[in-house]
Amino acid sequence: MTQFDIIPFDAGDALLDWIGLTDALAEGHNLPRAEIADTFLYRGKDTLLNRAAWIDGLGLAVKSATIFPDNPAKGAPMVNGGVSLYADDHGALEALVDFHLVTKWKTAGDSLLAARRLARPDSRKILIVGAGTQGRALHAAYSAAFPQARITVWNRTAKNAEAMAAELKINVATDLEQAVRAADIVTSATMSTDPLIMGDWLQPGQHIDLIGAYRPDMREVDDTALTRARVFVDSLDTTVEHIGELKIPMAQGVLSASDIVADYYDLGAFTRQSEDDITLFKNGGGAHLDLMTSRYILDRWRAHR
Repeated sequence: MTQFDIIPFDAGDALLDWIGLTDALAEGHNLPRAEIADTFLYRGKDTLLNRAAWIDGLGLAVKSATIFPDNPAKGAPMVNGGVSLYADDHGALEALVDFHLVTKWKTAGDSLLAARRLARPDSRKILIVGAGTQGRALHAAYSAAFPQARITVWNRTAKNAEAMAAELKINVATDLEQAVRAADIVTSATMSTDPLIMGDWLQPGQHIDLIGAYRPDMREVDDTALTRARVFVDSLDTTVEHIGELKIPMAQGVLSASDIVADYYDLGAFTRQSEDDITLFKNGGGAHLDLMTSRYILDRWRAHR
């Protein structure tokens, strides 16, 4: 039987760096466009995502995730799942990678790649909206690329923001509108179905990073935010028809496909036209990014064995 690597969270996490990952994601988009297949199953608020990707020259990955929002109240993780990585040349299983390791680095790294291209390099005030596990990963990622920035967190439940702030030694915002207006970068990772961030709050030169909405009924910003900003996505294939952030306003005629500037397969278009540009990036986190991230993790793992 072919041997494969099993990569647990803590041992794998210690070997990775955010800038290296974003460089690997950029390189991955120089390869042929990924073939992807996503399946979403729903039971009320619970979701099963099955995501598969194949990139010629990089390999294959299958990621299954269950998202049960009520689990934390029962003392169980909200998200569970697994990632399998297969060889490009012969299709054998190469690695089983801890699901949470891949998700942490893929999700925050996806957003950080856009921020490195779109946010002003002199950004000094970063607001994290959402104090969950992903909010902590965003703190680590953005700290790596913007080490001089002061980071603030806002959360609907204030005690969760206070706990994250105490853990990371950052500030808590109590007024979301005021915090958004004051930030150079706003990165949002919430479970909201209704917009939290209003377009009238946005200021010239800001970069808005949206992570939380992953279902057709979920949004984090309103229509005004989308129409005021230059809009970018990680993948047209995994966002436009699947995620409420774009699907809802497009169905209502507020936004059209031509309003989306580019996805990562046109990475050269990820630039600011002026210092006053408001840029908005929708992180859809498709399976091709799980594949690129898993390959980066395995390469680092084998380099340090």
